[in-house]
Amino acid sequence: MPQEAVGRDKTLKEYESVTVPFSRLSRDDLDRLRKLSVVNITKGRSGYVLKARTTTGVLQLSQIRLILQPKFPIAGTRLIDWLCYANEQGKPDEALRNWPLGKDGYAGLVPAALLHECRLLLRRGLRRDYVRRQRVGTSLRGRLDVEAQATRCYGAVDRLHVQTFEYEDGGWENLVCGAALTTAAERSLDPHLSRQLAAAARDFPSPVRPLDALALLSRGRYTRLNSHYRGAHAWARMMLGGGGVADLLDPYGFGAKSLLLKLDDLWESVVRRMAVEAAVGAGGRRAQAKGDYIRTSGRLGDRTPTFLPDVLLAFDPPAEEAGATRFLAVDAKYKDYAKKNVSREDRHQLLTYIAGYTGPEQPLALVVHPAPDGPTEHILEFKGPRGLLGRIQVLGLDTRTDPQSAAEPLREAIAGFAAQP
Repeated sequence: MPQEAVGRDKTLKEYESVTVPFSRLSRDDLDRLRKLSVVNITKGRSGYVLKARTTTGVLQLSQIRLILQPKFPIAGTRLIDWLCYANEQGKPDEALRNWPLGKDGYAGLVPAALLHECRLLLRRGLRRDYVRRQRVGTSLRGRLDVEAQATRCYGAVDRLHVQTFEYEDGGWENLVCGAALTTAAERSLDPHLSRQLAAAARDFPSPVRPLDALALLSRGRYTRLNSHYRGAHAWARMMLGGGGVADLLDPYGFGAKSLLLKLDDLWESVVRRMAVEAAVGAGGRRAQAKGDYIRTSGRLGDRTPTFLPDVLLAFDPPAEEAGATRFLAVDAKYKDYAKKNVSREDRHQLLTYIAGYTGPEQPLALVVHPAPDGPTEHILEFKGPRGLLGRIQVLGLDTRTDPQSAAEPLREAIAGFAAQP
């Protein structure tokens, strides 16, 4: 039975339910929840029953704040490693691992990581550059703005509209950090962290409208002079993104006005990068050509969608040998397959990949799932009247360690496939 939520904060864990009185959710709130697909909504006797999915974070509604807590089997002290790995941001600073998870869940790491990177910038000294400024004065210092002078001064000669270039810290790099710190200070659920963010924001220039910084990010370019801003800008982009369901994994998604993380997308991003790196190390690559994919025809309409695993790896024959390219499908499953059997739907899906992408000599596909208690591995073998249909190798990656170490079973499985003739 779902518990009844009381107070302003309504807390949910993945796949749990809570009842919210009808009067606490407006029509706009319901539309927003349905659009984001972060919870399932049904009507109960005393209110709306909200059942969480795989999204965590904080969603601010008109009368309540919905706190979606994680049930993902990655410890808070390790999550920062996996999040940086999924976003290809490099190895994080050791201090980041010491931040505990607050009641805002994994998403709370983002403002903390932003604060850490911005403090490093302040310690180094903010980058200064020549910034264009519009000024009104009594002397000509800079270049006269002829249009403004003609349209705004009506012949007055004691007020000159000029354009100057001032050497200051108001460049786009610092404006982005200031906007992100200001936004993070307003959204953080931790009062102590909010005060720290606000204090740091006062040391950075900030645009009048914080979301203007997104345009600066999209136009900005990095050189050897400002490349040290990349880390802070990566977290700033997540903070300013606005909280779309996959914002932490999509640098250009922004629409929810809150900070949310879709955990199954995080797992897919991690496994995708692990598999591609392992394939490249074994002499393979990620399949990119449209001709490599299974396509469906005969449907109503003209669309012929592809039938794709999360990662499709390709291994070309050596240049001196004849032969066809071999494929290996890798599917990431955000499921507890360390304790449960692979579902019927997933078995059918993987067998389709085997039939479409592999040959009879190597009918193999990989399923990769999180394993909170240590690495696991087993093989499902399918046989019919005509013999072997295929094998599904089920790999559980140890989420207690860092991504590079956890990926070892996947690297071994991919290397073994590549080594077979």
